[in-house]
Amino acid sequence: MSPLILIFIFLVASLLGYKLIKNVPSLLHTPLMSGMNALSGITIIGALTTVSVLLKNYNEFVSIVVGGTAVVLAMINVAGGFGVTNRMLKMFDRRGSK
Repeated sequence: MSPLILIFIFLVASLLGYKLIKNVPSLLHTPLMSGMNALSGITIIGALTTVSVLLKNYNEFVSIVVGGTAVVLAMINVAGGFGVTNRMLKMFDRRGSK
């Protein structure tokens, strides 16, 4: 695929994503973030698949570094997202409930 087409797709997706998120009411941000955290698990599967493909086709050291970085960043994203979602859900708890 042409690099210009890929850049165009990235720009359209970025603008559409910004427009959609901007129009989400504030009460729906917690469920939206929870759903996106679940989808971030797919990023980890993609990173692991990338590691396995790169290990077969390219330099082993480079593929381990790239794939390992992808896995670490995806896990930081998932863990951080769940942490933020947990903090937001605690805001809705009643004072006396445990």
